[in-house]
Amino acid sequence: MESTYWMLRIAFGATAFLAGLDKFFNLLTNWEQYANPMITRMLTIPPSTLMRAAGVIEIVAGLALLAGVTRLGGYVVAAWLTLIALSLVADGRFLDVAVRDLVMATGAFALAKLSEVREPSGSRLRTARETAAGTA
Repeated sequence: MESTYWMLRIAFGATAFLAGLDKFFNLLTNWEQYANPMITRMLTIPPSTLMRAAGVIEIVAGLALLAGVTRLGGYVVAAWLTLIALSLVADGRFLDVAVRDLVMATGAFALAKLSEVREPSGSRLRTARETAAGTA
């Protein structure tokens, strides 16, 4: 379990951080192409501004995961990736990316759940297991 936790923590932390950072440089791709026009019209902002705001969120989430805030960070990344996927599906473009983001959201959710088992304080799963074993 420990190696799985660390693999997910580093993978999701680094990926979120680097993708967020790249929203400012567009080295990996032109991120603006993924902006749903309906959202940019509704918010009355250009796609570049939307992508940079997304980048800030991703940088913060990535740093949180890398710093060890994996329980909350995992849930935030899972929700964020799900929202991105829903935006892509609503736009009707980049459905392959939407599917990939949903799979990644599942992995981030798994990291959050592993963190609950791993962290003794406040973990419902660990408390239930300890209670069943008679150690609580």
